[in-house]
Amino acid sequence: MPEVRRVTLADGVQLHVELTGSAEAAVTVVLLHGWTLDRRIWHRQVSALVAEFGPDVRVVAYDARGHGRSGCTRLCTATLAQLGDDLAEVLDQVGGGGPVVLAGHSLGGMTLMEYAHRHPAAFAERVAGLVLVATTAEGHAHTVYGLSPRITRLVRLAETGAAGVLARCGTFRPPHALLRAIRPTLRWLLFGDRCEPADLRLTASAVARASLRAIGGFRPSVGAQHRLATLAGLPAMPVAALVGDRDRLTPPACAESIVQTLPGTELTVCPGAGHMLMLERPAEVNAALSGVLRRVLAGVPDRMPAGRRRRSGRRAAPTARISGPTPRARRARTGDVS
Repeated sequence: MPEVRRVTLADGVQLHVELTGSAEAAVTVVLLHGWTLDRRIWHRQVSALVAEFGPDVRVVAYDARGHGRSGCTRLCTATLAQLGDDLAEVLDQVGGGGPVVLAGHSLGGMTLMEYAHRHPAAFAERVAGLVLVATTAEGHAHTVYGLSPRITRLVRLAETGAAGVLARCGTFRPPHALLRAIRPTLRWLLFGDRCEPADLRLTASAVARASLRAIGGFRPSVGAQHRLATLAGLPAMPVAALVGDRDRLTPPACAESIVQTLPGTELTVCPGAGHMLMLERPAEVNAALSGVLRRVLAGVPDRMPAGRRRRSGRRAAPTARISGPTPRARRARTGDVS
């Protein structure tokens, strides 16, 4: 069972944090969830990391402000900049003293980029590897929802207006009746060819725990963030990126721009998958995490300062891997969708 902590941030907001593994572990992995979701989305990765690495790795998973079991956020602090600062505080309080691997899904990936932008010295000193799952460094530049340009513009206008209304609804949570009604929309927007009913229920449950202020309040900074220049300035380290080729929110173009900016990044494209890769393609996400962790762990025994070791390295050429669909995914393409 994970150890549950409440991390109190500088502005008084308390984050729900779950720690799995020893504080003396060689490497700490921090899992950052997406917008309107919570830490439970990573449950298959937590169990896989514990099973593979045992006492060598400690896993930290937490709910962002305004999400899950964490405290609510004020509207003025519902920003990516604040989430980057929150990550810095979490690392200071429960990140341990060794190297850290950051894994971020969607908003979580943008959060770790914001941390790198706002705390470059701490990032270079502490972070030894990255796993970027269905995320972007260019806001909504590539988000077209799989629709025509004209329909996309209408959807974007409606989304922006609705976000402004929701942001002013305070700490209320989405009514369960509403979530049941929009579950087919969540299925279409977030998942690819195949969706297990339990995964959709978990996703809807996470959305139900996000405050309306958080759902609407983070929208402006999410759409406006541009951090390719920040990524280009990072020290050399193992990086893996994953994307589903049916992702309507962060399509493959988002991952491709990251790979072009971070040469040496191992890119995995998951055919038939959507935005929720930790649930849709857990084996691929687990493999990416394991690959980065093995490389980081291989460098721990020499005790050379991590920042100096990474800065002296040269990035290799980018690599890409196409993850083949499972048999069930192939059936899903022909209409047999769970």
